[in-house]
Formats: sequence, C-alpha cells, structure tokens
Amino acid sequence: MEATVLTELREHVGKSLFERVAGSDGSATRVRIHDTPGPRWFGPDRPIRAVHGDASMFIGGISALLLQSLHPLAMAAVAAHSGYRGDPWGRLQRTSTFLAVTTYGTADDAQQAVDHVRGIHERIRGRTAEGLAYHAADPHLLGWVHAAETDSFLRAHRRYGAHPLDDADYDAYVADTARVAEALGVIDPPRDRHDLSERLSAYRPELRATPEARAVARFLLLQPPIPLLARPLYAGLAANGVACLPAWAREALRLPGLPVVEDLAVRPVGRVLTGAIRWAMAPPPTSPYRGTDGTACAGRHAGRRHRARGGRRRLGPPAARS
Repeated sequence: MEATVLTELREHVGKSLFERVAGSDGSATRVRIHDTPGPRWFGPDRPIRAVHGDASMFIGGISALLLQSLHPLAMAAVAAHSGYRGDPWGRLQRTSTFLAVTTYGTADDAQQAVDHVRGIHERIRGRTAEGLAYHAADPHLLGWVHAAETDSFLRAHRRYGAHPLDDADYDAYVADTARVAEALGVIDPPRDRHDLSERLSAYRPELRATPEARAVARFLLLQPPIPLLARPLYAGLAANGVACLPAWAREALRLPGLPVVEDLAVRPVGRVLTGAIRWAMAPPPTSPYRGTDGTACAGRHAGRRHRARGGRRRLGPPAARS
C-alpha cells in the first residue's frame, strides 16, 4: 500500500514538473526528439548529454539568467522583447525544448531549431534607455549569452550533478556547447574551461547591474510565478542558483554571500532538492536514440555509462558534426 502511494506521488509530482518545464505537449515532443532515427550532433557518450540531462539544470538555469542580465545590451533586449514577465513559463518551455532538440535530437531537427532562433534574433533590435543600439544577432552579444550559460550549467553540475564529470570531460562539455554556439552565430566560442574563464573575464568591463538587471533578480528571487505551496522549494533552488554565481556577479547584483550559511544549509538543500527532482522525474523507457532521464532533456544514464567505462579518459570530438 505504501509503495503504491509513493508511486502515485512520484508520478504526480514528476508529471507536474515535466509539464511546467516542457509544456502540455512535452511528452509528444520528447518522443520526437529521442525516438526519431537519424544522426545526431552529439553521440550518446558526449558530456553535453550528461550535463543537460541532470536535475542540476534547474539550479544552473536560474544562475544563468542572473549572470546574463549583467550585460546592459543583452538585458535591454530581454526586457523589451522576451516577455519573461508576461509569459515566463512559455519562455522556459521554449528554452528547454531548444536545449533538448540541439542536445539529443536529430541533426536535421537541431539545425531547424537553430535556424528558427536565428530568425528571431535577426528581428530583435532596439536601443537601451541610454540610447545604445542593440541587435540580438550581434555575435558579440551572443557570445556573452553563450559563455554565461555554459559557465552556469557547468558550475551547477559540478556541485549538484548526480555524477559529476572529471576536469577533462568538463573541458569536453565546453567544446560540445561550442558546436551549438557556432551554429547560432557565435564567432570562435570557447572550447575548454580555460578559454571560457578568459572569455568571461574579457566581458567584465562591459558588465554592470542596470535597473532592468535588478528587476530580473527581484522577479526570479522574490516574485516568481510559482504557487504558494511550491515557493519554499523554489526558494531553495533559487538560493543555490545565487550561490553558484561568481563572487563578482553577486556583488554587482547586490546579492549577499554568506559562505558558512551556504556550506551548512544552502548547498545541502540544493543536493536534497535535485535528488528529489531526479526521484520524481523517473526516466521513461529507453530507445536506441534516447539518452535519458525524465527532465525535458536527458542524460542521467549517459553520465552513468561514461563513469562505468572509465570516466577519466578524454572524450574525442562530437560524434556527429554534419
């Protein structure tokens, strides 16, 4: 009887989480992404599959949004055109689907997803409140968004991933993400952690917390569109998203850092919450093309397979670049 109740609870929570992240048609989209035969940009053992399929992405995503907001031009484009306040869940679902398609989908579907996003970026132009022009298709701005996102996902996975990778494979993860970044229009994206760190440092003189950036922080951390019952759980994820930020980014956003509290309370809560998400979002049945965990993406078992095969070897180039 107890097992039945737990199973029903798990299915209910997992379905609710999945629909929030992937949308009402998420199940059909997942089947298309994972079960359609054909070559992929990334083979089943690539690190990008392990990272993007882990529950740590819930924390990494919050951290990435906060970090990306520090570029005034990128933030102005988001504030004016993304609709993050009016349709936050729709924006999350579109982003989740894009990550899933480019990471796990067929090469044709991945290219179509990239082409669609590039078309949107081409139309997004405007000026900041200070009169500075921005264009979402600007390779320099795209490079910032990519670097901030990659760094945030990597940091979150190292801290909260079910099976953290070794240094060589995190370098390979950065190289994997460069494949997608180039397709989106980023020029010479970083290909290992050293390059990524240098690229973030190069952007620092351009970064600052504008009123729009602080508004995003308030929205994400204090006014999230979350049911009241779920807010304590979200607060735990958000606190860990903040904890994953570089110290200079937290300072710019005026987000306090309390190392002792983070070590004793925040990080343990993050590990419990990501573990609970993995439990709730049980992996669906596998297919020859499925990586798989129950998030909008997949990859928990891919990471597990990699560790079983000798996790410290360096992985080669992505398996399917054509």
